[in-house]
Amino acid sequence: MAEGEKSPDGLELSKEWLEAADSRAELFRYLKEQVPQIFCLKESSPQEEEELMQSRLFHPLECFLFGEDPQEGLEKLKQGSTSSQLCGRVFKEGETVYSCRDCAIDPTCVLCMDCFQDSVHKGHRYKMHASSGGGFCDCGDVEAWKIGPCCSKHDPGAATAMVTDECVLEPDIYSRAERLFRILLHYATDFLVWEENLELSAELQPRTKDNAYYCVLYNDEHHSYDHVIYTLQRSVNCDQAEAQTHTALIDKEGRRAVKRGTLRSCQQARDLIRSNSEHISLQPLRVEILHAAVMAHQTFVLRLGPWFQKVIGYSVGFRQAFCQVALEANADGDRPCLISRLMLHDGRMYKGARKIVHELIFCSMLMETEFKRLFAIEFTKYYTQLQKDFIVDDHERSISITALSVQIFTVPTLARQLIEEGNVIKVIVGTVMELLREHLDNNNRFFFLGYNSDKFSRIQIIFHDLRYILISKPSIWTEELRREFLEGFKIFLGLLRCMQGMEEVKRQFGQHIAVEPEWEAGFSLQIQLRHILAMFQDWCSSDDEILLLAFEECHRVLMQCNNQPFHKEPTNYFMSKHVLHVRPYKVSQEPVSIHLPISRLLAGLYVLLCRTGAVERLDDPELFDHTFLAEHPLRCVVLAAQVSAEMWRRNGISLVSQVYYYQDVKCRDEMYDKDILMLQIAASKMDPNHFLMLVLLRFELFDYFKGSTNKDQDELIQWNRLTEEMLYLLIVVIGERYVPGISQVTKEDVTMREVIHLLCIEPMAHSSLVKGLPENESHETGLETVITKVATFKKPGVSGHGLYGVKKERLVEFNPFFYHYSRSQHSKAEESQKKRRTHEGHDKALRPPMPPAFCPAFSSIVRLLSCDIIIQILRHTLQRAAEDRATHWTEAMIQRALHLMGQALLEEKAQLEESTMEEVAFDFSLKARRIGSEHGKSVFLLLSKIKTVPSLEAQKDTVKWVLQMFEIVKCLREKSSPTTSMSVDTTKPEESAQDKEKAERKRKAEAAKLHRQKIMAQMSAMQKNFIESNKMLYDNMPESGSQGEPVPTTDSCAMEHTELRVAIGPHRGSSPAEREVLTCILCQEEQEVAAQAAAMVLTACVQRSTVLTQCRGRIPTNRADGTGTLYPLFMPPELAVGTHTGSCGHVMHATCWQKYFEAVQNMTRNRLHVELIIDLENGEYLCPLCKSLCNTVVPLIPFERLMFNYENAEIIGQHLTLPRWIQILAARIRGLKSVTQENDCNTEGSSVDGDTGLCGEGQTDFRSILSYGVQEPRKFSDSVMEMLVVCATTVHRVGMQTAPNELCPRVPLMAWNTCAFTIQAIENILQEEGKSLFGSLQNRQLAGLKAIVQFSAAQRIKSSQAVIQRHFNDMLGVLLPAMGRKNTPSLPEVDFFHLLVGLVLSIPALYQEEAVDLQPSAVSSAYNHLHILHLVTMAHMLQVLLSSTDFPAVAGEETEESKAAAELYASVSQHTERPIPDVSGISVAERVKRGIEPFLRCAALFFNCLTGVHPPEELCSTTVASQGQMEALCSYLALPSNVFQLFQEHRDTVTPLLKRWCGSPAVTKALKGKSQTVRYPRRRNRLIDLPEDYSALLNQASHFQCPKSTDDDRKHPTLCLFCGAMLCSQSSCCLSQLDGEDVGACTAHAATCGAGVGMFLRIRECEIVLMASKTRGSTYPAPYLDDYGETDPHLGRGNPLHLCPERYRKLNQLWQQHCILEEIARSLEVVNVMFAFEWQML
Repeated sequence: MAEGEKSPDGLELSKEWLEAADSRAELFRYLKEQVPQIFCLKESSPQEEEELMQSRLFHPLECFLFGEDPQEGLEKLKQGSTSSQLCGRVFKEGETVYSCRDCAIDPTCVLCMDCFQDSVHKGHRYKMHASSGGGFCDCGDVEAWKIGPCCSKHDPGAATAMVTDECVLEPDIYSRAERLFRILLHYATDFLVWEENLELSAELQPRTKDNAYYCVLYNDEHHSYDHVIYTLQRSVNCDQAEAQTHTALIDKEGRRAVKRGTLRSCQQARDLIRSNSEHISLQPLRVEILHAAVMAHQTFVLRLGPWFQKVIGYSVGFRQAFCQVALEANADGDRPCLISRLMLHDGRMYKGARKIVHELIFCSMLMETEFKRLFAIEFTKYYTQLQKDFIVDDHERSISITALSVQIFTVPTLARQLIEEGNVIKVIVGTVMELLREHLDNNNRFFFLGYNSDKFSRIQIIFHDLRYILISKPSIWTEELRREFLEGFKIFLGLLRCMQGMEEVKRQFGQHIAVEPEWEAGFSLQIQLRHILAMFQDWCSSDDEILLLAFEECHRVLMQCNNQPFHKEPTNYFMSKHVLHVRPYKVSQEPVSIHLPISRLLAGLYVLLCRTGAVERLDDPELFDHTFLAEHPLRCVVLAAQVSAEMWRRNGISLVSQVYYYQDVKCRDEMYDKDILMLQIAASKMDPNHFLMLVLLRFELFDYFKGSTNKDQDELIQWNRLTEEMLYLLIVVIGERYVPGISQVTKEDVTMREVIHLLCIEPMAHSSLVKGLPENESHETGLETVITKVATFKKPGVSGHGLYGVKKERLVEFNPFFYHYSRSQHSKAEESQKKRRTHEGHDKALRPPMPPAFCPAFSSIVRLLSCDIIIQILRHTLQRAAEDRATHWTEAMIQRALHLMGQALLEEKAQLEESTMEEVAFDFSLKARRIGSEHGKSVFLLLSKIKTVPSLEAQKDTVKWVLQMFEIVKCLREKSSPTTSMSVDTTKPEESAQDKEKAERKRKAEAAKLHRQKIMAQMSAMQKNFIESNKMLYDNMPESGSQGEPVPTTDSCAMEHTELRVAIGPHRGSSPAEREVLTCILCQEEQEVAAQAAAMVLTACVQRSTVLTQCRGRIPTNRADGTGTLYPLFMPPELAVGTHTGSCGHVMHATCWQKYFEAVQNMTRNRLHVELIIDLENGEYLCPLCKSLCNTVVPLIPFERLMFNYENAEIIGQHLTLPRWIQILAARIRGLKSVTQENDCNTEGSSVDGDTGLCGEGQTDFRSILSYGVQEPRKFSDSVMEMLVVCATTVHRVGMQTAPNELCPRVPLMAWNTCAFTIQAIENILQEEGKSLFGSLQNRQLAGLKAIVQFSAAQRIKSSQAVIQRHFNDMLGVLLPAMGRKNTPSLPEVDFFHLLVGLVLSIPALYQEEAVDLQPSAVSSAYNHLHILHLVTMAHMLQVLLSSTDFPAVAGEETEESKAAAELYASVSQHTERPIPDVSGISVAERVKRGIEPFLRCAALFFNCLTGVHPPEELCSTTVASQGQMEALCSYLALPSNVFQLFQEHRDTVTPLLKRWCGSPAVTKALKGKSQTVRYPRRRNRLIDLPEDYSALLNQASHFQCPKSTDDDRKHPTLCLFCGAMLCSQSSCCLSQLDGEDVGACTAHAATCGAGVGMFLRIRECEIVLMASKTRGSTYPAPYLDDYGETDPHLGRGNPLHLCPERYRKLNQLWQQHCILEEIARSLEVVNVMFAFEWQML
C-alpha cells in the first residue's frame, strides 16, 4: 500500500467523494482522467505503472473505505478481527493436493500442502495428486470431513478470542464499503463483459477522443503456437522473438495488444491477421480493435481483481459487503445480478479476465455459508445456459465457470437444498437431454454416427455434476425431497429410455461390413452413468417408499419401450413332455442391442426390494411377465456367446469391442452383472423347464438338443461353442450368488471373492488388483479392508514390485468358472490351479466350491439343477462324448457339464444333510441314474463310459470325483456309510499305476533338466572364457602350466616365483606366461591374444565424467586450444572432469567388428528415430551381445613376457640409486633436447642450467641411460596398430570435445589420462562398496581395465617419440622443479596418480635412438618404475601434509614412524615459514597415511594391470584390518612399510627438493587460505540425501520459486541428484543457450554439473530422468515406493510414498559405475520411440 505522502490528496479526495451527492459520478470523473494516463497512453515500465496505480488510484480508494489513513484503519481492524476458520487457498495447476481416504466425505475434499502437514490426516490413509487448477482447500469446512476438519492453523479452538465468524464492522465503514464495492463492481463488470462495438458511457468518455487504438489478438485452441507466430510475423512486422513473446503471453493471459496506432492501421493489421491465419486453419484468429481508453479501463479492472481480494481478506465484514453487492438483485429487476452477469459472459471472456472473476468468487461467496447458498441458487438458475456456453467455448474446463460446480454440488446440505428448491437433478439431466437431442433418431433413441468428439466429451463432463449431487445420500427424507427426487428420477429414466436398445446391430451375412459403426460414444455414456446408476439405486434403497415408487416407475417405462420388438406370433415348443409358449426371435438374424439400461436398473431395484423386504408390498407381483423381462438381457448374453463363437466375424472389430467392454471391469457392474441378475430373477419365478427351454431357444440350440445332427462342419463347430457358452451361463445363473440380496453376503464378501479369483490366476501387485476390481463413486475398491484376510504380501527386491499371493485356506473358494474371468484369465487360472494341485500331490479335479445359500426370494433357482430339461441337456452332451466323434463335442463342453453335475450333487448333499429325506424335493441323483437307463444312456452310466475316452484324460480326476459324489449322495439317501461302496475302491490299482507313471515322468524331466543345465554351463563357459581373472591364472594349480612355454627348470626358481608378490623394483614378480585364447562373439571362432596376430578387441564406451569431482558445477571451459590451461598434461587435483573408458567385456576380431559396425551404420540409417538411441556420427553402436552402448573398441594386448635376471638386478641396484638415476635422466633429457633443439624452438635453454646441484658435479654421458639394459621394442601387427589409433582417437575426441585428429600431440596424454581416471573411478567404487581391492571386480571390469592399461602403455609406440619425450620432461618438472618450464604447476595443483601413470608410460621414450628403436629392459623398467613411484609418493605425501588442517587425536607410543613423521612435519613447517604446531608425530603419521591410501590403492591396481604380478593375499580380502592392508600395499609397491622412511633413505636428494616444493607461490597462497585446496583423502561423492517421506519433497517443490520468473504458472520443479540444485524444468522462463542452441534448465545444468550426464528427480511427476546429452534421455522409476512395494509415476495412484534405500543405492551405483548412458540406450531400445521427445528442452 502506498504511503500517505506520495499522494497528499488521497484523504481529501475520498472526503470529496463521500460528501458528493453522487459519489459514483465523482469517482468516475476521477477514474476517467487518471486511468488512461496511467495505463496504455504512454509507454511506461511495469514498475512505474504499479507505483502510479498504488498512489493515485488504490490509495484514495482505501482512504474512502476506511475514512482515514488506510494504515491506521487497518491496524484498528486487525485488533478487532480474528482469522478465518476456512483456508480457501485456490490451487494452481499442477499443485499437489491431499485427500484423506478415511475421513473425506468424498474424493473431491482436498487439503493444500501446508494444511495437510499440520492436520490429523497425515497419519491416515491419504492420497496425493496434482490439481488441475481452480479448486480450493477444504480445510475448516465441517461438511467436507468426518473428523479433523481443521488443521492446527485453522482450528477455531486454537484462536483464543474466537467468538464467531461474524466479525462486526462499524456500521459507517460497512456502508462505505458497500457503496464503494457497488460502484467499483458495476464498473468492473461493465468492462469485463465489454463488446467490441460498445462506446464508453458518458461519464467515462474522455474530453478529447484521441485516434489511438489497439489491435488485440485473443487466444483460441484451434491455432498452434507456430501458426500464431507465423501469422504475427507476416501481419504486424515483428521479428520472431517478439512474435514468440506475444504468443506466449496470449496463451497465458488470453489476449494481447499486438499493435498500437490509428484506427486505420489497426484495421489493416486486423485484416492481415485474419487472412493469414485463415490460410492455415479454417477459422481465423479472433482480433478486436479497442480504443486506448477502453483498453486502459480494462487493464485497470484486471488490477482491481487482486485489490478486491486483498481488501476482502482484511475482514469478514468487507467480505460480506462484497457478497451482498455482488448478489443483490438489479434495480430494474429483469437484469441478473452482477455475479450472474459475469457468469453468463464467462464463455466470451478471455483467460485473464476469467481468472480474476473465478478468484473473486472463491475468496468471497464460497467462503461464506449463506452467500454460498445464494450463489448456488443463482448458479443452478443459469446452469443450462452456462453449460451451453461451455460446449461452444474452446477453452479448457479448468478455466470455465462451470468448473465451480464441484465447490457447490458436493456440499451435502447445499445439494439437498438445491434438490428441494431448484430440483437440480431435473436441471442437470434436462441440460444433458437438451444438448443430446440432436443425436436422437426417429424411434427417439440415441444414434451417434458422425458425432463431434470434442463437443461430446464436454457434454459428458455434465454427468460429473450429477455425481456430485448424489455423492452423499440423505439420512432423513422430507416430503419435499421425496417429491423432487422422484421428479428428477423420472427425467433420468427419460434419458435412459433414449439409450434402451440404441445402436442395435444385425449380423452380417455374405460379405464383411463396409463401414465400422460408431460404438465408442454409447459406451462412454455408459461409463459416465455407471456410478450414477449405482448412486440412484443407493438413494432409493435408503427409503422403502421411494424404492417402491422408483421400481414401479422404472417398470412402467420399460413396458413402454419398443426396442427390437418381436415380429412373429407366439408358437409352442416341445421338449421332454414340456411345452413353452413364446414368440420366436433369433439373435443371429434379427437386430439386437447391447444397451439396456432400464432393464438393468429394474433388476438392481428388484434385488434391493428383496433385501429390504419391501418386495411384499408390490401391488401385484403376478403382473410382471418374467419371460418378457428376461428376454432382452438373455439376447445380450446370447450375442456375447455368438461373438465368442465367431458367428459375427463379418461385423468387424466394433462389435468385438462392445462385447469386451460389456464384460469388462469398467462396465460390467451395470451391464453384464445386471443381465445375469435379471436372468436369476426370471429363473426364480419361472418354471425351471420353461426357463431352460427359453435359454436353449435363444441360444438357437433347441433343435440340437432335440437330436438333429445333419449340419455342415462350420455349424457343428458353432454349435459346440454355443453349447459351451450355454452351459457356462447355466453354471453362472445357478452358482453366482455373491450379490447382497441374492444371498446373505456383504460387500466385503464380494470383494474378497473377487480378490481370491484374481490371485488364483497369478500373484499380483496391489495396483493390478485395484485395476481388476470395480471402483465405487469414491474411487474406492474396498481392497484394503479385505486383502489381509485372503492374501499374504511378499516384499519387492531392488527391482520389480511387491506381490500378493492367495492364502492356502482360501483356495477352497476357487471357482474355475468364475463369471468375471475373461477367456484368457479362465485358462490361466485353471492351469495355475492344476499345477498347484499336482505340486501338492492332489488330483487335478477342480471341484465347484460350495456357494452360499440363496435368499428365500431366489431359492427356487436351484430347481434348474433337478428339472427334466437339465437331465436332457446333460445326457445329450455326455452321449456325444461317449460316441467320441471328433467334431461333435469338445472337452470344454464336458468340463462344464461335469461342473454342473458337481453343483447339483453338492446342492443335493447339502439339502440331505440339513433335513430329512422326505422333505428334500431335490432329486438330481435319482433322475441322473433313472432317466434313460433302459438304453444304458442315463447320465450316471454315460459318465462311467466317458471315463475311458482317451481324449478326456485331463478330465479323468473330475469324472472320478463326480462318481464319488454320486456314491456319497446315494449313501446319504440310504442312510449308510459310503466306505462300503466298491466304486471308490476299484480305482486303487489304477491309481497306483498312475502314480508310478507320474514318478517315472518326473524322473525323466529331472534328468532332462540336469542335462540342459550342463549344456548351458558349457556354452556359457565357452562364451566367457576370456573373462578368467588373474586370480585364476595364479592359483598355482598343477594343470595351469601352460603348454609350449619355457618352464623354469630349477626348484629354487619356482619357489622365487611364488614368493615374489612385488610389482616393481628389483624384486618384482614375473608376468603371467599363460596363453589367452578367446572366442569372438560374432564369428564364434577362437584365437590366441598375441601382439603380432590379427587384433582382437573389446567393446568400450568413452565418456566424460564428473563422478570424482571435488568442485561440482565448475567445469574448466578452456579445452580445445590448449592456451591458458595445463590440462590434459596435468590433471588438477579437483578431478573436475575426467575421461572414463568402460567395457562390457565382450571380445571380437577387429575385422568382425569393422564389418558389424559398417552393417549397423548402413542398416540403422534407414530406421526411424534411430538417432535417439545411437549417435552414428560419433561412432556409437550397441554391443552385439549385451546391447550396451559403445563408441569405440580397445585392442587386447597380452602382458609383455620378460625373463627377469634377479642377480643382474641386484648388481645394477647398487649403482642406480635415486640421485644417480635423476642425474642420468637429466643428462638424457639435456642430450635429447640438444639433438632436437633446431626442431623445437620453444624450449628455454635456461631450463637445463642450475640443476647441477641436483645432478651431481660430473657431467653424465647422455647415453649412459642405455647402459643399464635395453631391448628391442615390442612389435605389433598392423591390425593392432590400427585399433590403437581407433581407440586413442575416440578417447581424445570425446575427452577434449574436439574434432578427431590422430596427429594431435595430446592424443597420448588423453590415453594416459583415461587410464588413470578409470582406475581412480574403479578404486572409488570398491572403497564405497567396502569391497577388497583385488578379486572383487566383475570379470568384465577387470578385462576392460587390463585392456585399457595395456592400450595406454602401447600408445607411445604409435606417437612421435619427440612429443612423448617433451611430455615426460614437462611432467617430471613437477617433481624436479629445476627441469620444469615457466608454467609448470606446483605441488597443490596436480593430481599425482595421473602424473604417476603419465611418467611410467612415457619414460620408455627416453631410450629412443636416432638409428635404432630401443626400449628399457625389464630390469631398467623395474628401477624406472621404482624411482618414479618413490618420488611421486613423497611429493604426494607432502601434498597431503600441506593441505591438512585437521589432525586426528591419536594416543600411542612413539615409534620410528611417528618420529620420522614429526621430523618431516618440522622441516616442512620450517620451509613454509609456519610456526611448528603442537601436533604429535603419531597424528601426523596417521593423517598422511590416511591421505595417501587411495593413491597407493590406485597405483597397486595400475601396476597389477601393467605387469600382471599377482598381489598379496591381504589385498584380496576385506577382513584384513586397514593397518594390514596398508602394509600389503607398501610391500606390493616396493615401498617401506613406514612410508616416512623414504624421506630418510633419500635425504640428500629430497632435502633440496623439499625446499623448492614448499617454496612455490601456489603453496604459500594455499597456506594463507587464498586459494581452495583439496583435502585428502578426497571426499567420496554420493547422490544427495533424499527425505524418507515423499510428501516432504513435494512440500519443498510447492515452495519453489523460479529464479527467473515472477508469474504463478505451473512449474516442474526438478531436483539434480548429483548436487541437490532445484531447477525449473520444461519452462520457457529458464531456457538458456548451449553451443548456440536453446536448451532447458536441466540440460544446461547437466552440462556443468555432470559433463553432459544428468540424473534428475522430477518431483511432481515422481520419476527420475536420466540424461546423456542434449538429444538423449530416458525416464527411470523413482526410488520411492508405496506400502505395497510399487513405484507411482506421475502420482497416478497417489498412495503415500517412502524412500527405498536399496533402490537409491542402485541408482548411486548406476552413476558411479558410469552406466547411465548404457541404461538410456537400453531403455530407448526397448521402448519403440515413434515421436522424439525434446530432451534438450527439459
